[in-house]
Amino acid sequence: MARSGSGNSLEELAAEIVSCRRCSRLVRFREEVARRKRRAFRSEEYWGKPVPGYGDPGARLLIVGLAPAAHGANRTGRMFTGDGPAGAGDTLMRALHHLGLANIPYSRSRDDGLVLRGTFLTAVVRCAPPGNRPTGTEIHNCLPFLVRELALLRSVRAILSLGRVAFAGCLRALESRGLTMPRPRPAFAHGATYKVGPYWLVASYHPSRQNTQTGRLSEDAFLEAVEAAKGLAGL
Repeated sequence: MARSGSGNSLEELAAEIVSCRRCSRLVRFREEVARRKRRAFRSEEYWGKPVPGYGDPGARLLIVGLAPAAHGANRTGRMFTGDGPAGAGDTLMRALHHLGLANIPYSRSRDDGLVLRGTFLTAVVRCAPPGNRPTGTEIHNCLPFLVRELALLRSVRAILSLGRVAFAGCLRALESRGLTMPRPRPAFAHGATYKVGPYWLVASYHPSRQNTQTGRLSEDAFLEAVEAAKGLAGL
């Protein structure tokens, strides 16, 4: 497991996340991507480290993804940032902006002026994994960071999980917080909603380029899931 840590603030937790080198495969991959770079970003300095959560510390809505994109958040150092106009970050920001939860409808860099209202963005795994597929051990190692974010984000009332892996990670994190799962155990389905302790857990397909461009997830269907989570959060 990742270190239990003693940080009692989001800032201290973020610093601990950024310094983590627990998973050797992920360390090698994220740093190799940062060295080689993508041609379009050749002149940029890549972040190349684990990515902490980002957003409103008083958030009532927590949005949980899978992991940083190799040339997105692994490049920019901010969750759901830098993967282009058709990427998950901009799809998410368009929905948040439409619902009054973000001041701009895009997420391109750490200095783009993005401000989130009542919302915090995070992920189950904090390093970009090869093929966007973390191993079970890597998820296990990283999950305590999400558990601790939940403890520090005391106002959160709704959690929007993006994709099956994020949904499963959220369930495990909530169990680690000592909460009892409803029976039958919650199952992933786009738009499914469950009450787990004080939280509402909402499932959505991930707004990845693959899902949106193949038609598996339309922007309208994604917006509906985000809007449902916003309502359950009381925003």
